[in-house]
Amino acid sequence: MGIQRDRVKFNVGGRVFETTTTTLANAGRHSFFGALFDENWDTKSNTNNNSCHGDDYLFIDRNPDCFSVLLDLLRTGELHLPPNIPERLVYREAAFYGLLDHVRSAKWGQFDGNQLILSQSVTGRAPGDGTAIRAGPDGGCSVAHGSIVHVYDWMMEEHPPMNLDYQRVNDVIWVDSESIVISACERLGRVGDGGMGLFSKSTGELRHKFQVSHENQVKSFTGGALSMNGERIFSSCKGRSNEYGIGVWDQITGKQIDFFYESPGWSLGDADKLQWLDGSNCLLVATLFPRKDNCYISLLDFREKSMVWSWSDIGVPINVDEKRVRDAVAMEESNSICVVNEYEDLGFIDLRINGGCVRWSSRSRLMKRLMRGKLPEEPCYPKLALHEGQLFSSMDDCISVFCGPDCVLTSRLRRSNGGSICDFSIGGDRLFALHNEENVFDVWETPPPPII
Repeated sequence: MGIQRDRVKFNVGGRVFETTTTTLANAGRHSFFGALFDENWDTKSNTNNNSCHGDDYLFIDRNPDCFSVLLDLLRTGELHLPPNIPERLVYREAAFYGLLDHVRSAKWGQFDGNQLILSQSVTGRAPGDGTAIRAGPDGGCSVAHGSIVHVYDWMMEEHPPMNLDYQRVNDVIWVDSESIVISACERLGRVGDGGMGLFSKSTGELRHKFQVSHENQVKSFTGGALSMNGERIFSSCKGRSNEYGIGVWDQITGKQIDFFYESPGWSLGDADKLQWLDGSNCLLVATLFPRKDNCYISLLDFREKSMVWSWSDIGVPINVDEKRVRDAVAMEESNSICVVNEYEDLGFIDLRINGGCVRWSSRSRLMKRLMRGKLPEEPCYPKLALHEGQLFSSMDDCISVFCGPDCVLTSRLRRSNGGSICDFSIGGDRLFALHNEENVFDVWETPPPPII
């Protein structure tokens, strides 16, 4: 693309700005500025309805303060918001100029758990406690409250909520930046209620309902924990008769393509967590305490329809309740499963040994002494997440970050005015933490590196 380095003048809302076509070219061909110039970035003789020629100026009837911020963004790649300009006003103007992607990329840098800063706290939109939060691929998130799911874009603008008519939501997963899958409990006496559905993020419209077929008959079921890879969607399923296990659906067509029935004495249909493992091409399925009296963790290989690895605490002497597993996450690089108990003690199970023991690594004895007799009235169980080699664990009102092969504690994220953290999620270069009081969720971001 040939770019002339001629200077260009704008009159924006009565204020004159001068820049170059080189700077404006940073906005991209599909931006507002791209529409003002031809393929060589020469000024077109015919501009759109919002601009007109006069005394060598291009007049734009928009906010001049925001234009100054966005022009500086095109020049430097950095976003600086003066205290007198509301952030949402800049977003509105950026949408007009087609620069929202530029604003978003300038707002945060590459995700690093040790560099996170609290960006904002968002008050929930529904009564009662939130149950789950899931980060979207574009920096937004979805929050489940009972039978309602609220969806926010990366600017924390809320879209129309999804109301499942008193069917309690169990899990949410983002298929892409526009669609989410919701799993919900079956309502007794209402055939066809419950299960899973694909919804539009923008409108809340139900686009597709996933079905479970058993012996050529469509069955009602409760959808539980969700996971996906590039082609398939997985869900734990709990039906009324024999359809207990893990269902598999094609991500494109929505048709059921497989079902892994749970073995006698095992628990798959009540799973709390599913995690797809790219390295081993297997699915981690974890059913944890207190949903069940015992914990069950397994790896399922759908190619051979076999359980290739399993662990359970059945028969293991447990003297105190603190050794009960509350969450689990697979760490493929170290061939291990990381688990956590209610005091944030981490444990590790060797994936190379079927049914091996948990190697507990106590990291919170001091915290246990401080907390003894001072547990919150509604304690939230710890949750685990693995992201880009860093391990995250929630405990009360903070999230711990562990790094390195030995999982060394390197930092803590704390926000005390929302109560205990009941769930958190990482995605779109953000970490979202949902508190159990007032449905407040915090947004943590990694600041962009300075441009030298």
